[in-house]
Amino acid sequence: MSKSKNLADELFPEPDLYDSEEVLDIPPNQRKLHTESYDYSISTIYEYLKSEHIYIPRYQRSYVWDRSQASKLIESLVIQCPIPILYLEQSYDSRFSVIDGNQRLTSIKLFLNDEFSLKGLTAYPELDGLFWSDLDPRIQRHIKNRTLRCIAILPDTHPQIKFDVFERLNTGSVKLNSQELRHGIYHGPLIDKVEKLAKSAKWKEVTRIKADKRMRRSELVLRYLAMANDLESYFKPLTGFLNQFAEKYQFASSETLEKFEDDFTQAVEKIHTLYGDLSFRPFNHEFKAQNAINTALLDAQMIAVHRLERPLHSFSQREREKLWKATADLFDERDFSMTIGAGTSSRSSVLGRIEKFSVFLNEQLG
Repeated sequence: MSKSKNLADELFPEPDLYDSEEVLDIPPNQRKLHTESYDYSISTIYEYLKSEHIYIPRYQRSYVWDRSQASKLIESLVIQCPIPILYLEQSYDSRFSVIDGNQRLTSIKLFLNDEFSLKGLTAYPELDGLFWSDLDPRIQRHIKNRTLRCIAILPDTHPQIKFDVFERLNTGSVKLNSQELRHGIYHGPLIDKVEKLAKSAKWKEVTRIKADKRMRRSELVLRYLAMANDLESYFKPLTGFLNQFAEKYQFASSETLEKFEDDFTQAVEKIHTLYGDLSFRPFNHEFKAQNAINTALLDAQMIAVHRLERPLHSFSQREREKLWKATADLFDERDFSMTIGAGTSSRSSVLGRIEKFSVFLNEQLG
């Protein structure tokens, strides 16, 4: 190990997230947002983007600006029109991920890379049709000397406070959902594992979520992992519970993540064997199910099969249909149907439906 790496480990240690407090118990003095402001020249920003010292995280929306929008930004730099503040998140290795400003930064990088020509300018129409390399060197220097204000959220900010701030800065035309935000805030080995599991063929089959543009399958994987491994610490709201789990296991060991993967894979195999296309959907005695997933039922079924010890390799179609009939009877029971209907995120409802379905499955398959 080099002396440089030893020094870097001392100066920029990775956080120990395994002893973190519950989100709802964050002390008041830790609820503050820690930030630092930087005024970077366009020249510096361009170099940082090329070296990925500043980078666009995977959870961010793809680049959607058209050439006219991007050209207006470049023209604003020329006429020295104020540009909105860029918001970044600084990681423990001192790199910056972009929270708000993806379209602006990508436009600057593309233009300086000579990847589009200017179009639709109003203040300087003389520059229409010109690429970066076509501009007079004096105009190029003028643009590269312009500075943009950047506000960076520092790594010692509590993760749940970051989540709240990310939501407040979520200004896109299609706002990021909770799981997309988690992929940015808690990016690390756990999120990578969740992404991998969300793409498994059997998971796609039982959830019937094929085109997953909003990370829905990923959130359901994380939901299962959190309840399978941390159910006793469950609290409402569910979003806070999932955030706490993602923070706690953000940098989990490879051994822990392999166990998560094995448990998840076995649970999906079992639920597929038992219910197939009926998985996670209430159905009637004719075995007609609703199309949409009931996520409360998903909790109950996935944790119940996770706890199930019986191997299911020899499970027959006759046994399966007998189970389906009993399950349809269970859906008719008011006490159970209420736990997968209204108010499904309360602690009593979550623990109640999981326990009820676990007992039911053991009775049917015991």
